[in-house]
Amino acid sequence: MKSSRRTFLKITGLSLMGWGAKPVLEVLARNESSKILKPPEALKAKRWAMVINSRRCPHGCTDCIQACHNIHNVPDFGNEKDEIKWIWHERFGDAFPGQEHPYIQAGVKERPVLVLCNHCENPPCVRVCPTQATFKRAEDGIVMMDYHRCIGCRFCIAGCPYGARSMNYRDPRPFIKKINPAFPTRTKGVVEKCNFCVERLAAGLLPACVVACKEKALFFGDLGNPDSDVRKLLRAHFTIRRKPELGTQPQVYYIV
Repeated sequence: MKSSRRTFLKITGLSLMGWGAKPVLEVLARNESSKILKPPEALKAKRWAMVINSRRCPHGCTDCIQACHNIHNVPDFGNEKDEIKWIWHERFGDAFPGQEHPYIQAGVKERPVLVLCNHCENPPCVRVCPTQATFKRAEDGIVMMDYHRCIGCRFCIAGCPYGARSMNYRDPRPFIKKINPAFPTRTKGVVEKCNFCVERLAAGLLPACVVACKEKALFFGDLGNPDSDVRKLLRAHFTIRRKPELGTQPQVYYIV
């Protein structure tokens, strides 16, 4: 990571907070994105989404979490204060506040709920980022991060109502068990989160968490394709999303 470029963005983002620097950053972003060409084997979609069947998610299983964190060089600091999370378990009441009641079906409240970035249709994290380090891909809706642009202001952490983002308050590299050279490591002062495995989609592969799940509880596909697995599941099952009242329109759906 080139510190001089990141330092420039940090000074610009913090000093002008959007009103003066934003047009410059928008031009910069357009120029960079226009250079990216997708390989022919890349998986494509109009709108990527995930369906999680929490009925199939067994207690104590962390296969999907381990697969995700290993591939993406997520550090393990060994304490909750510094914890970095891309995908993790929550209690039902914490994942779906407002949808829990005393008479809910037996077993639902005790079942672990797998949570991650919701790649919202209307993502508040994108709106609050002063350097456009967080942005939504126009072609498929994935909410992305450019780690080089992140200045560590944490506006995105405050803006995300799902707690899907983590801040590296310490240098994460010494705390990565085995570095995957195919994916970039982050540095102190950089925020990170789930990216729907864009690097694997570009190589024609499904997200690591989906592949790692032996119980076939995770499904990933194109909402724009009526014949995709996710569309078939949404037609066949009643599903809920996290905090729908906020209007962010999460693109992770749950069969509970």
